Parts: sequence; C-alpha cells; structure tokens
Amino acid sequence: MHPNIKTVAVLGAGVTGVTTAYALQNRGFVPVIFDRHRYAAMETSYANGGQLSASNAEVWNRWSTVLKGLKWMMRKDAPLSVSLRPSWRKLSWMAEFISNIPNYRGNVVTSAKLAIAARRHLLEWAEREAIEFDRVNRGILHIYENQREFAHARCVTALLAEAGLARREVGAEELNVIEPALTGAFLGGYLTESDFTGDIHRYTTGLADAVARRGGRLALGTEVRDVRASRSGVTLQAVNARGEQEESVFDAVVVCAGVASRGFAARLGDRVPIYPVKGYSITVELTDEASRAAAPWVSLLDDEAKIVTSRLGPDRFRVAGTAEFSDENRDIRADRIRPLVDWVARRFPGVSTERVIPWAGLRPMTPSMMPRVGAGRRPGVFYNTGHGHLGWTLCAATAELVADSVAVKMAPQTGRAHRVLKLSAATG
Repeated sequence: MHPNIKTVAVLGAGVTGVTTAYALQNRGFVPVIFDRHRYAAMETSYANGGQLSASNAEVWNRWSTVLKGLKWMMRKDAPLSVSLRPSWRKLSWMAEFISNIPNYRGNVVTSAKLAIAARRHLLEWAEREAIEFDRVNRGILHIYENQREFAHARCVTALLAEAGLARREVGAEELNVIEPALTGAFLGGYLTESDFTGDIHRYTTGLADAVARRGGRLALGTEVRDVRASRSGVTLQAVNARGEQEESVFDAVVVCAGVASRGFAARLGDRVPIYPVKGYSITVELTDEASRAAAPWVSLLDDEAKIVTSRLGPDRFRVAGTAEFSDENRDIRADRIRPLVDWVARRFPGVSTERVIPWAGLRPMTPSMMPRVGAGRRPGVFYNTGHGHLGWTLCAATAELVADSVAVKMAPQTGRAHRVLKLSAATG
C-alpha cells in the first residue's frame, strides 16, 4: 500500500458505519469495517420502519413527552414504555433529556436540514452502485385522529419549513384519496411528497459490497475487544471469526457502533451518553392477492400511536413503532408486538396477519436526540453515532460530515498500511 494512503477503522457495519466507510473512500481513505456479526446490518439496521423521513425530524425533548411517559408507565402496550428497574445510566440520561428541552426548536430545524441533505447522497450512491432497496417514492403521510396532536403538527410544520422542507396539510377526504386502503375516522393529515421509503438492510448490504469492491475491507464476524489511540496511531485488539486474536494499527478510527459506542468512547477518553431505546417492528408477509391489494403503498405515520409503515415491494408490509427504556435488553416481547399486529387489523382489515415476522432493535439515542459527529479528544478518533430513530434518515449526511472531519484532521499526517498481528487463539 502506498505510504500516503491512510487506513481508517470503522467500528460498526450498520447503515451509519457503512455509509461512513463509503464517504471515506470517496476522499481517498481505505476503510476497514469491523462488526461482531458475520454480515452487515444485522442489528438496528436490520428491520426498521423503512422511512427516510425528514418529516419525522422532530426531536422528543418536550414536556408533553415526559408527561406521557409518566402516564404510560403502568401500561405494557403503551407507545412509550419505561422499565421501573432503576439504573444510573437511565436516570442520568433522562435528566440530560429534560435539560435539553430548551433546545427543542433549534434541534428540530437542524435535524430536518440534515435529513434533506442526506437524501441526495443516499440516492446518488444507490444509483452509482446499482443498489436495489425496494424504494417507494410516494411520500409520507402523517395521520391524526386527535385534535391536540393535529394542532401540534401545524407547529412542527412551521419548523420544518424553516429548515426548507415542504409538507402540506390535507383534509379527511383527500387523505382517503391519497391512501384509500386506510380505515379510520381521521381529522386529516400532513403529506410530505419528497420523503420516501426503502429496505435499510438491502441498502446497507449493497453499499457494504460496494465498499469491498472499491478496495475496502469488511472485517465481519470480528469482535473488537479494545481500542487505544496515541499519536502513533489507533490500535485495535479483536477476535476474528476463526477465534484468533488480532492486533491492528490504523491511522484513525470512526466509532459508528450503535449502543456499543458509549463503551468504545469511554476507552478512548470521551463521553458519549448514548442510551439504548428499543423499537419493535413486524414484517407482514403478503402471501395472498387479497392482502396485497388491501395493504397500503403510501407510507404512513400515526403520530398518536407512534407507528410507522412502509411497503417493501409487492409482498412485504413493514409496521414499526414504540419506544422502550429497558437498558440493553434485546428480548422481543409479545406484549409489545401485539399492538402493532392489532393496529394492522384495525387500519387494514383486509390484510392477513397470519404470517408476521417480529423484530426488535436498540436505537442509539443521545439525550439531545442529536447525533455525535466529529473528532474526539485524542488524535485519530472520530464519532458518527447516536442517531436514535433517525439513523436511516440522517446517516448519509453525517457520514459526509465525519468524512470531511477526518480528511481535515488527517491531512498533515503520513499514512500507514493496515498492520495485523495474530497473537493467539482466543480463550474463554
């Protein structure tokens, strides 16, 4: 490898890590993506709601969110569930969440601007690399039965407009024209025609293949046990898929490790207060013609129920929602899946829910609901993590930002080839 070509370790093969690696390649770096799973996009980027939704850029830092959380604490099927088991990590995160309520307006506008910027990169990369990801370009329709929620949506629309996003209010009659399959007595809604949907897993794995074709390395099935940074480089200790211990040296590292980012940051001398907020989804398999006809093609967001939908090609209907604060618990709870299935039966009674695939993933959320993007305290350390419920929506924009930061910070340094030293077979 040419001595001036710099190698960058990317921790995490979810959509944020893979888009970061691709953006780094576009600036002349050689990325190596590490992930403990054998394949890319096997955790939070596996089966999310599918929406690329600048219209959903609103952060949750409002007193009404806190009050709803308190009201719903004893309901197992509530859109927001908080485990009563105390932990310092959870309590301190919630205290910081409340302290960010005054930043609500600015963070909504900033999130929406990032989401708008991200669209262009995601679509350009998909076209360049011929990635098929079940894209449906029919906009996203927010729907409302509650007058208070509908009134708040008007305020949010004004903030989105400040960021440059156009969405328009539609009445109940037009709502039924836009998506005739939808059942319910709705007051109206908001349609964002520039938003779209797609399969995050297919996109991420397709882009990961492109990274490998272009000279990057996918170190999948490799668990990073330790990471250290100094002026001479960044050293990773890991166990590979064969159970062998490796030590690797890079010019830089970008932490894109989802909920694991907090631990890596602590080893690197930084504080990244991420909390794992669990979300659930179901993928309804549309195996009969009647279900395919009865399922919606327009993507929906039920603001009161906190449920989103995406049509992933002719044969799959994705429904996702809920937020659960229960630390790093990946269990799929039946009482959290049931509301999603019931919602489908109520809103789309012609869709069979006989074949439903449940899933749960941990969203990496910061107290401000804003991602941590940029350089850390030590040389060669960077972050692109903490996107919460907007990872799919924001990732391409933050990937560009962090890749620019790496390019600026690393410009004066001399590159080193990626060095790997096998130490011994892992034990324990």
